[in-house]
Amino acid sequence: MDIRVVFDGFPVIESQNLVLSKIDVTHLEEVYDIYRNDIVFTYCGIIPKHNKETVKTMIGHFDRDFQKRSRIKWGIFTKEAPGILVGIMEAFDFNQKVDMVTIGYFLAESHWGKGIATEAVQACIGFLFDQAKVNRIQAEVMPPNEQSKKVLLKNGFLKEGTLRQAAIWSGKGIVDLEIYGMLKQDYR
Repeated sequence: MDIRVVFDGFPVIESQNLVLSKIDVTHLEEVYDIYRNDIVFTYCGIIPKHNKETVKTMIGHFDRDFQKRSRIKWGIFTKEAPGILVGIMEAFDFNQKVDMVTIGYFLAESHWGKGIATEAVQACIGFLFDQAKVNRIQAEVMPPNEQSKKVLLKNGFLKEGTLRQAAIWSGKGIVDLEIYGMLKQDYR
């Protein structure tokens, strides 16, 4: 894995319809709109945030985590409406010993069902495999989250199994997680 590709300068990823780029305080309203929606986080280990100042502080944490080389959060922007954040794509748990990373994503509810998550995941895995030289990408999904599973399967991930009562997720307690993975050799 070439971790420098990810963290030496904030990488911008483009696909046919999307741009994945840095989130900053100018995106506060859109980030707040996502994080205050309880429905968006039904199947995530994230507690919704109903205080705009908390979200503003959190945006600063996105940059802090990037500087610490532990996590990268891209804003998902459509080329149709540049500058308007519609979701967040992230990569974290960079395991350089086995060249593995975990991804996650969520969209503003008003942008569900438009293929945005599928295209964002496709763009992200292309970057991680082709440029960052990752060998394995995985995602953890709560079993009832059918939409997220569809996004991963459309992108060529395989369901590798279920970890029963394997994690504590904020606001959810102890949860089962399905693991979806893809190896570089499986990437089309």
